Parts: sequence; C-alpha cells; structure tokens
Amino acid sequence: QAQILESGGGLVQAGGSLRLSCSVARSINRFKGMAWYRQAPEKERELVALITRDGVATYDDSVKGRFAISTDDAKNTVYLQINRLKPEDTAVYYCNTDPVYLNWGQGTQVTVSS
Repeated sequence: QAQILESGGGLVQAGGSLRLSCSVARSINRFKGMAWYRQAPEKERELVALITRDGVATYDDSVKGRFAISTDDAKNTVYLQINRLKPEDTAVYYCNTDPVYLNWGQGTQVTVSS
C-alpha cells in the first residue's frame, strides 16, 4: 500500500495557480514536519516548503511569497498552494516528512508554459 499519494498537478500558463494535495497513509501529526519537494529534469530533488508539527512554515527563497503549505491533520493531508507560477517551477512535486522517513510517492507533474 502506497504511503503517500500526491495529486493536483497539471499544465498551466505562467502566472496561473495550482493546489497540490498529498494524502498520507499515516497520522501526520506524529512527525516533526511535513514538506513538499520538487525535482526538475536533470536536477536534484529539492525541498521547497516545510511545515512543522507546530504549524511553522518555511520556504525556499525561490518560492517564498508564492507558495503556501498547509495541513489537515484530521485527513492526514498536506497541501501546497502555488500562485504566480513560473516556467522554472516546472517539476515533479513530491511530499514526504522532514527529515525523510516514508517511501516516496509517484509525485505529481507541474508544467508551466511561458
């Protein structure tokens, strides 16, 4: 059984918005933090947004002010609201714990056209 299932990606024009969802098959409030990562073609996977169990959110500088991470503990779901998308945001987006503990999901593809 998959531990993580991401959804919500798609093809959007620059300036558009998406809301990504991540369903976790475990109680997320047992982990120190949940995070969204992304991997662009031929690049390393990078952490872009993190939220601690206490609700403190931090972001990579490249997405600060455009991305917002949130959780619904009752649904064991993590969200990533992405606004003002840029072509350089094109990547497969994954969620996991921070530090990484769960098996990686398939991710959800976000493609931004200019």
